[in-house]
Amino acid sequence: MPLQSTGIRYALRSPLLVAAMMLCVMLTGCASRKKTPDPVAAATDVVESVSKNRLFGVMPVYRADNQQGNFISKEMVDQLKVGMTPDQVRFLMGTPLLMDVFHGNRWDYPFRLKKGSGEITNSHVVVFFENGRVARFEGIDLPAEKDYLMRIAAPKK
Repeated sequence: MPLQSTGIRYALRSPLLVAAMMLCVMLTGCASRKKTPDPVAAATDVVESVSKNRLFGVMPVYRADNQQGNFISKEMVDQLKVGMTPDQVRFLMGTPLLMDVFHGNRWDYPFRLKKGSGEITNSHVVVFFENGRVARFEGIDLPAEKDYLMRIAAPKK
């Protein structure tokens, strides 16, 4: 009998090793996530829902909230006016997350909040400059500060 086959047979006899291997195989399914289409989110492009994952269909899997980018509220965009200087825009909205070297007259403020429950909030504001002044801006359909605070501070369900 070859040495390799005896090693495999010995390993399979150990119940602890077999249990550990089965546990690893079962836990790999925890990383998968199915998206649930939300017609309201598709229309507004602000909030999207993702189905919850459960370990073995019973125990909920903990997922931390993940916030990326600059939150820009509806109130902040209401204060943004054509003709403002870059310093005024930076004071009002913060430093832009994206400043493209090839498009120096465009500042991007992307934002993404992914709650552990699967709810995703996306927004994107773009400010365009001409001759050192705001020429126009995009991204009008944004949540209000009160709505945002409710999303991050709402009690867990």
